[in-house]
Amino acid sequence: MVSLVQPAQATEQPLRPVSVDQLVDQLHMDPSLGWDGQLWGEGLQTDDLDSHLVWQSDRTALLAAIHQSLVYLQTPAAVAAYDNYPIPGITRDRVRRSLERFRELLLTSSSGTALQTAVMQEFDWYQAIGTDGLGSVDFTGYFEPVYAASRVPTAEYRYPLYRRPPDLEQWAEPHPTRQQLEGSDGLGGSSGRLQGLELVWLRDRLEAFLVQVQGSAQLQLTDGTIMTVGYNGRTEYSYTSLGRELVNDGKFSLEELTLPMVLDYFRTYPDELSRYIPRNQRFVFFSETYGSAATGSLRVPVTADRSIATDKTLMPPGALAMIHTVLPYATPSGDLESHRVSRFVLDQDTGGAIVGPGRVDIFLGTGVVAGDRAGLVNTPGQLYYLLLRH
Repeated sequence: MVSLVQPAQATEQPLRPVSVDQLVDQLHMDPSLGWDGQLWGEGLQTDDLDSHLVWQSDRTALLAAIHQSLVYLQTPAAVAAYDNYPIPGITRDRVRRSLERFRELLLTSSSGTALQTAVMQEFDWYQAIGTDGLGSVDFTGYFEPVYAASRVPTAEYRYPLYRRPPDLEQWAEPHPTRQQLEGSDGLGGSSGRLQGLELVWLRDRLEAFLVQVQGSAQLQLTDGTIMTVGYNGRTEYSYTSLGRELVNDGKFSLEELTLPMVLDYFRTYPDELSRYIPRNQRFVFFSETYGSAATGSLRVPVTADRSIATDKTLMPPGALAMIHTVLPYATPSGDLESHRVSRFVLDQDTGGAIVGPGRVDIFLGTGVVAGDRAGLVNTPGQLYYLLLRH
């Protein structure tokens, strides 16, 4: 899709209003903009024989995500965030009213086209300026993994996740690096500064690292129970992507980089983990969440396909947004097939690699299929925020 915003200047705001005339022109070029037909079972194949149940479930998920944003907007954290929000006209009250009105339209519209028309008529659109000032946004996906684990260390389960150190806020900076905390092989934490903070043990080092990357997990314990863990702090280092490091070293091209390719590489060359994992000096700590759903940085649950992570120093927390990009979906045969989509989403999370106005991470759910889908998302697109005109 061609963007109609102008190139950004150095001091430009991360969001730019899109005029009514520009929206009309956008729709002429791409009628799918703002058309979320999946809410009515339109446009995508599904492996569920009852499409009525599919779109009902999808609509229920979007309503749940809206509810979670409304819960967040009543918190002191939301008040503080919007008191400091730099873009004129985007306020906590306006975001709240926009969500309430959109929820009414979602419940009363008869089709994706009807909802699209109402949103175009009643809402102002703000486009993220993207990586180039022209609206180009890079999309990735994330998920909640499900891995095997043990509450006690064994010969099979050797790689710990760690609790937050009680004195973390008093740690002098620069903080210890990942290698200083757990060693190059990932097994040195029990004899160093992290001794006694072990929360649970995994049997695969890369899986333990990926839990740190994703920020939450469901763990199938050896006693048959399920343990859930969630993010509870980190050391003060920027995030370094294993995939990008492999690209930098000439293992893959950036265009072919996907999570499945990274996983296959390290399965083939497991000794390389000790070379690459320490390059991400950031270390993440966890707490047990006792069955709670995966939770974003706003401290509310995130919803599969309906929650996104952005840079919260720039983007309005909890707000209604529209993403326009390509996402993979499961076909009736179990394969993954990419579709261009416009989807209404809620901005409810952030991430270590999600920096600047040109990055969006979309939450794709829990488990193997969600992980397969997330690993394939490395696509361009556009991001808009929708706010009531009055």
